[in-house]
Amino acid sequence: MRSDLTLDDVADLVASPVVATLATYRADGSVLLSPVWYELREGTFRVWTGGWDEGKVRHLRADPRAGLVIPEQTPPWRGIEVAGHVEVTEEDFAGSRDRTAERYQGASSVAGMARAFPGGVVIRIHPDRLRIWSVDG
Repeated sequence: MRSDLTLDDVADLVASPVVATLATYRADGSVLLSPVWYELREGTFRVWTGGWDEGKVRHLRADPRAGLVIPEQTPPWRGIEVAGHVEVTEEDFAGSRDRTAERYQGASSVAGMARAFPGGVVIRIHPDRLRIWSVDG
């Protein structure tokens, strides 16, 4: 397994519509794993969600650490593990929602996603540690 990769080496993976897994911590220390759409923007991994009262957001307000895993499902079996601290903000919610909707479901989905999620928050994960790998050399 190769583990000396950088984000530049996996730029095509970062740009692809891979469903990532977000890890947050409950008050009892157990982990909540959530499948999420994400984007990498201005050095942060961003996940939008419906609002301040969602479980993952409540967890992050109490413990601002998160993990994100972006696994490739086909050869060369690459992946990214992000561990970092977060900020939760309403800033650029619509932009993040629209960009990811277009990437994951196509441009025709943006208007419908805007109707379904007129407001929400963005979880910005500031990487403290990145682990990037490829199983195939």
